[in-house]
Amino acid sequence: VGGGARIAPPGQAYGALAPLPIAALRLDDQTVAQLNRLGLRRIGDLLGQPRASLARRFGRGLVLRLDQAMGSAPEPVSPARPPHHFAVRMTLPNPIGLAEDVMAAIDRMLPTLCARLEEKARGARTLRLEAHRTDQAAEIIEIGLARPSHDKHRIRPLLEMKIDQIDAGYGIDMLRLAAVQTEPVHARTLTGHAEASRAVRNRLEGNTALDDLIGKLGARVGLEAITRQHPAASHIPEKTAQTLAAAWSEPARDWPVPPRPRPLLMWRPEPVMAPDHPDVPTSFRWRGRDWQLAQATGPERIAPEWWLDDPNWRSGVRDYWVVVTEQGERLWLFYGHGGTMSAGWFCQGRFG
Repeated sequence: VGGGARIAPPGQAYGALAPLPIAALRLDDQTVAQLNRLGLRRIGDLLGQPRASLARRFGRGLVLRLDQAMGSAPEPVSPARPPHHFAVRMTLPNPIGLAEDVMAAIDRMLPTLCARLEEKARGARTLRLEAHRTDQAAEIIEIGLARPSHDKHRIRPLLEMKIDQIDAGYGIDMLRLAAVQTEPVHARTLTGHAEASRAVRNRLEGNTALDDLIGKLGARVGLEAITRQHPAASHIPEKTAQTLAAAWSEPARDWPVPPRPRPLLMWRPEPVMAPDHPDVPTSFRWRGRDWQLAQATGPERIAPEWWLDDPNWRSGVRDYWVVVTEQGERLWLFYGHGGTMSAGWFCQGRFG
């Protein structure tokens, strides 16, 4: 028996239970505390007490627990309900090998599978199509959805995109379609003011279109490769966003406005060859080119997170500048005042 449990041999239940604490009988905390105050701390201490006095002082519940532990009273156990299982199969009278024939079979199986999902108010997140061949081999494809769904019109295009990955060999004589991973789905009812309901409906339809796009892209490159940004609680520029899988996250809303404009493109700080002082250089060298200053806005001082030892911020406090060069570039430069590293100028991004 797993989990550290053990079964007492016949006739040895007393010896197995006697050294265990009273709490092992699953009594309420108040009863356990009362028994402990009387010096009754082990199950063996209770087994030697008169049953009538125990029942009179602590109720029939204590005596029942003792009898159940000793096996003299039944303790019905309700088995765990099996998880939801959604799958359909089709045995073909003659082997098939064309993609059109496979899709025709899917068109007959998919509505049945979706109806079963809808009946249980669940939607598929991952589906598996098994194509069993006449040579006893099986071809398997899987698709994932950005949102759980039991809508056949959203699932079918994803299956059709991956049908060409099936090698029919000498023919397919059985197909099985299963919802491997499902989640609860709830019907959305729009009530209230007509304009408000219309706005909500448009937003939901927009989300559905985006989910369908994510699902189609995921069928090609994998859902894990499609990500979206969410705001994160940090004043460090490169930590103000976190990357999440688009299929398992909601679109971010109400992004906090930064205190100063942030560049559209941001990268790890790159060294800039310029005089080693905090004044904005009139000329500098970056990425193998010489640049001349036309305009500069700043500084914006940002301090590192003192409670973290971030290797990227060992240069200490930074003064950020929005620098416009005579060549037309709008760059994000900062001067690191030096912490455990040498001071100097760096470029971390580009605007536009």
